[in-house]
Amino acid sequence: MSLITWTADQYGTNVGFADEEHKILFDKLNKLYDLATGGAERTAVGAQLDDLIAYVVDHFAHEEKEMQAKGFDGYPNHKAEHDALVGICAGLQTKFHAGEAEVNEEVGQLVKGWLDSHIPKFDMAYASVLS
Repeated sequence: MSLITWTADQYGTNVGFADEEHKILFDKLNKLYDLATGGAERTAVGAQLDDLIAYVVDHFAHEEKEMQAKGFDGYPNHKAEHDALVGICAGLQTKFHAGEAEVNEEVGQLVKGWLDSHIPKFDMAYASVLS
């Protein structure tokens, strides 16, 4: 079962690259969630965790580049939100690979909650500038 489903009503920014990248991000998160909660081998979970985090970092960099190019005045706060999540993810990634943490339902809900808050509050704020 999917953890999170992209819909235009809930997550659409009307910024083409952002919506497409968010759909891919959701797919990668759902795959990680399914592996982690479905009893997959730790190596498979770790590989998907690494893939998701790498994608998130690239997506954030793309958004930030576009915001800076268009002079979006919400950029500093938006970047701070990105940096905070990357810090959390990097910490989890390090601990997971050291055998000190698991990817589980709680982790999935944390990321889903962040996206449920971030996209409507922060990403939709740049829609008129970047579209």
